[in-house]
Amino acid sequence: MASLQSASALQSETTVVVAVRRSSSSRRAAAWASNHLGALSCRILLVHVIPLISFIPSPSGEMTPVEKMEKEVVAMYKHDEIHRALEALAPIKQLFGRRNVEMIVLEGHSPAATLVSYISENSIRNLVMGASSFGDSCFRRIFNQADVASTVLEKIPSHCNVIIVSKKRLKMKVSKLDNPTGTVLDATVGPDSHTEVQSISHRDFSESERKWFFREQFMRIFLSGGSHKHEMSGLTARAFMDTDQSSRGGFSGTSCAKTPQAFGAEDEVLKLKTDLQNTLAMYDQACEDLVQAKKKIQSLSNEYTEEEKKVQAALQREAKGGRKQLMQETLDRYRAEIIANQASVEKSNVVNCSLAREKRCRRYSKEEIEEATDNFSAAKKIGEGSYGNVYRCTLDHTEVAIKVLNSKEKMEEFLREVEILSQLHHPNMVLLLGFCPENGTLVYEYMENGSLDDHLLYRNDKQAPPLPWAVRFRIVLEVARGLAFLHSAKPEPIVHRDLKPGNILLDQNFTSKIGDVGLAKLMFDIVPDGLTEYNETILVGTVYYMDPEYQRTGTVRPKSDLYALGVITLQLLTGRHPNGLLMSMERAVENGSLAEVLDKSVHDWPVEAAERLVKLSLRCSQLRCRDRPDLEDEFLPEMEEIMRMATGVHELERFNMRAVPKHFICPILNEIMNDPYVAGDGHTYEYKAIKEWLEKSNMSPVTKQMMQHTSIIPNISLRSAIQEWKLSGQFI
Repeated sequence: MASLQSASALQSETTVVVAVRRSSSSRRAAAWASNHLGALSCRILLVHVIPLISFIPSPSGEMTPVEKMEKEVVAMYKHDEIHRALEALAPIKQLFGRRNVEMIVLEGHSPAATLVSYISENSIRNLVMGASSFGDSCFRRIFNQADVASTVLEKIPSHCNVIIVSKKRLKMKVSKLDNPTGTVLDATVGPDSHTEVQSISHRDFSESERKWFFREQFMRIFLSGGSHKHEMSGLTARAFMDTDQSSRGGFSGTSCAKTPQAFGAEDEVLKLKTDLQNTLAMYDQACEDLVQAKKKIQSLSNEYTEEEKKVQAALQREAKGGRKQLMQETLDRYRAEIIANQASVEKSNVVNCSLAREKRCRRYSKEEIEEATDNFSAAKKIGEGSYGNVYRCTLDHTEVAIKVLNSKEKMEEFLREVEILSQLHHPNMVLLLGFCPENGTLVYEYMENGSLDDHLLYRNDKQAPPLPWAVRFRIVLEVARGLAFLHSAKPEPIVHRDLKPGNILLDQNFTSKIGDVGLAKLMFDIVPDGLTEYNETILVGTVYYMDPEYQRTGTVRPKSDLYALGVITLQLLTGRHPNGLLMSMERAVENGSLAEVLDKSVHDWPVEAAERLVKLSLRCSQLRCRDRPDLEDEFLPEMEEIMRMATGVHELERFNMRAVPKHFICPILNEIMNDPYVAGDGHTYEYKAIKEWLEKSNMSPVTKQMMQHTSIIPNISLRSAIQEWKLSGQFI
């Protein structure tokens, strides 16, 4: 049992604990221990203290007390925290090379208290740690808090040696070494027999002090008994025997010649001589120490003077360098501002030149937009989105919708939409009337019946009746024709990428038009359905209407819009939210219960035609592009056949814009005229359109020749014919 205790004591005393954290001071302490103590100790122990885990973050970000969590979850979280701490200690461990180094992570509220408790419980004799940083020390002094190193020096047990390593000096607290038998060791055991804190420089830490640091451990092991004590017992016994024999020999040689009184006087004289010699020796030593101290003071004074000169020179250089750096930074900032202004001016010139070429739409001034919107009054706002707000107002005696970008970062989207929409003219595309690049506004024709999303979710303020099935079928056909127009654009096809009910607008006749083409992408080469190309790192669009293959691969194809069209068609048939709509419609088709899932607000559904349209929409909503039908070759013919089945050939003419008499169509707007006027070229136009046209140009929109005059007169007979045609039921 005694040998086991001795072995445990030897292990604790030959262990050097290095307290570390994530700081340069800890790396300095570890490097010092590796260079000075690593070769003398048989075990190096790196100890790191982490805060006591009382709360665990939940997936939502909230902090949950550990008492409310399961034990397995708490244990797993603690294991992860300890593992991360050990990984952070790996660079410090590498400072010891191939030496035997262990790492321990402790948990506690106070690092100093946790470290002192660990030292006491494990009887650790040697502790090395880094001094607190300058910023940390200042912070703690402001709040009257002791740093970790000072707290450890104050609370550490007396049996432990402590070394605090700073950048230039060492603080050493040497342990108080007591004899287990009750006698106090002689002062020769160490340089200091009581626990006083010494501060020395790295240069003064000599080899003799390091030897003493571990000689004290050896003396304690020797005095504590155990398996190591017998190694010195023989030598000690012989030393005592020699001393005893010499003493007895000296006594026997003089006992017959001298009396006891003589011996007493001689002993007193010898004692006085010895005391005198000791006093003289102490005086000489004191004189020598005084000389050494004076030399050291002189040396320190010289060093201080040199250091002061170096510091003053460094401060002067730093001040000069700081002024130069400040001047250089100011100059660089000024140059950067000039370059930025030049780039802004050049970009503005490029934008102005680019927009100046757009003759199909008008460029409005900033003042005109602000006047029309009453400085963007909330009373005129009719909608908002990720791009900005939409206002309803009047420009040039025409009711329009103005879209305002809410961020200059959207300028690229603004320029793209102007470029694309100014070149697109189709009965099923929202018409761009003008723009204002100064405040990022786009002027569109106003759509009286809002968006398809308003009617599907019944968000219309007018509480309009549900859309008839015929209108819903026609909307699908018109949106398909608009997409076909985009996909067949020259020289490159255009993919909308954000087709959804909110971007399908309805005019006063419930004619559907595709809007919000700002996210459209020009396809310079159509990607085959089986290949992955044109990968994008940032996906755009709305989740429920976004092509799954586009989400997975980032590949944009014209058939990506076909997926959204399929989902919108199913919404028109059911009036339901798109979440989970595809699966429910597939089950309804398989179970033959399609009539049960159709929108209940419509009572006269043509079930057979609706079933064919559902199956066509499900084909459009396949996960892979290759499994979807072609828009022009398959979808449009099938859709026309479905409408022919539901309404008959004569009814189909109601939904086909080609059946409208050509002289009813305005050559400028490509829409049925409501207020026809005859211009100087003999052709009839919508009043608002020709009025705006003549304000910009005297050239005929049809003949491309100069008009003889700019007067316009109402075409009353044509207006009556158009009204009679609408009332006759030939147009919804």
